[in-house]
Amino acid sequence: MKQLLSFTKKEFLHIFRDTWTMMIILVLPVVMMLLFGYAVTTEIKNTNIGVLDLSKDELSIKIIDRIDKSEYFSLKKNYSSFKEVESSFRRSEVGVVIVFDENFSENLLHLNNAEIQVIADASDPNSAKTLVNYVSNIIAQSLKDLNKAPQSNYQITPELKLLYNPLMKSSYNFVPGVMGFIIILVCAMMTSISIVREKERGTMELLLASPTKPIVIIISKVAPYFFISIINIITIFFVSYFIMGVPINGNILWISLLCLIYIFVSLSLGILISTIANTQLIALVVSAILLLMPSMLLSGMLFSVESMPVVLRGIAQIMPAKWFISAIRKLIIMGVDLKYVLKELGVLVFMGVVFLTISIKKFKKRLE
Repeated sequence: MKQLLSFTKKEFLHIFRDTWTMMIILVLPVVMMLLFGYAVTTEIKNTNIGVLDLSKDELSIKIIDRIDKSEYFSLKKNYSSFKEVESSFRRSEVGVVIVFDENFSENLLHLNNAEIQVIADASDPNSAKTLVNYVSNIIAQSLKDLNKAPQSNYQITPELKLLYNPLMKSSYNFVPGVMGFIIILVCAMMTSISIVREKERGTMELLLASPTKPIVIIISKVAPYFFISIINIITIFFVSYFIMGVPINGNILWISLLCLIYIFVSLSLGILISTIANTQLIALVVSAILLLMPSMLLSGMLFSVESMPVVLRGIAQIMPAKWFISAIRKLIIMGVDLKYVLKELGVLVFMGVVFLTISIKKFKKRLE
């Protein structure tokens, strides 16, 4: 029994001395609980909504006000023409637009029937379906209030228009998300593990002590994963287009440019992780905590970022996958021009430069 207690005590001391093991045991479960508890939700809240009110009468204003007061929507813009509506969708400024025709109130009061057009961005079919249901329920509630008056039998028929994905195929949303996830997996995680493996074997110190510049060492380590990622992207596009029937509506040149920039960001992030981690296990854990789970849950791949708490929405803004998925969805599904994804491209380039600069500086410090 004494020997058993001695060995048990030794194992406890070994675990307590290892900071990363303690993080895996104590911190990782908490992080998973917080992410799954707050990020995983079927509700969609705080969605920007636009209105094209050609009627501008009391009834249309009441319905608009009711929608705006809902926790699910936030009135973003009032439009004066359909051209403005189309441009707003291309810029991803709104998720839904409600259109009232010029004779809305007159048709409802005199003919007891009127139509409201609900236009939704269906490039993410799951969100579009939920948002359309929310709007329809609010309209139905407004109609119920109108029919409280004696001898009232008004009918409002929502006319649905789904942009970019009228058949509501889930693969249209799945493909961009898988691309963002796979590139992060191959580039960031595998690159970090590959470099850390050299550090564990002691060969990295020999390279750093040689006349070879750090940038040369870095490029030689990441080059294989760069080409592997390109092959993965081509394979994903081939399967999605020819087998799954997902269209590629955008310019191939701009799509390729975006993918190359995202690969650059992912490789830079992998290099940065390798400068922090000293063992392959630590590199794997850091990649899993900082990249894999957040890339799945906080990037908009599975769940709406706008529906999350403020803290998680803030964290999502520093996730490269969030910006890539948003941009690639616009290019391949919506078929927009490059000017509509300049913001995402700018953020990704900035991230890549920052990650790479920090990584190279840390390598130089080791040479000194």
